[in-house]
Amino acid sequence: MTAADSSPGGPRSIEQRGREALERLTRDTDAWVATADATGEPTLVPLTFWWDGETVWLATRDTNPTGRNLRTSGRVRLSFGHTRDVVLIQGTARRLTSEELPASVGDAFAAKDGWDPRGSGPSYVWFQITPEVIQAWGTVPEMADRDLMRDGKWLVRGD
Repeated sequence: MTAADSSPGGPRSIEQRGREALERLTRDTDAWVATADATGEPTLVPLTFWWDGETVWLATRDTNPTGRNLRTSGRVRLSFGHTRDVVLIQGTARRLTSEELPASVGDAFAAKDGWDPRGSGPSYVWFQITPEVIQAWGTVPEMADRDLMRDGKWLVRGD
């Protein structure tokens, strides 16, 4: 249970939410990944991720809707947690093949989840998501002060 679930004393400080957001990015295994195609048709899927301390790494098939959307537009929204303790990231994606992927990234991704997409065939590619906006909140009183990052610059990092 998080502070957002049981905060009878009121909303958490932005610094506390920053710390908890970084903990979530380090600890959680999966994120909801939202993309859209050129016509605006949305796609929302859960994907395993790895946070390297600055960017989020995802692996998916290049030919599925999420892979195509990321390759075409480079725009993505990621959601971590649940509705009463959410971290949202809006960012841009850079595509890499398994051959282009730094070995240290692939190794860290595999160590975190126990699955190594590098062995799942050539249709799997990697996307490095660079955050532009990071927000964290749990309840309505925390929404007004939810920005941890804006325009790619940390406002409150929490570590």
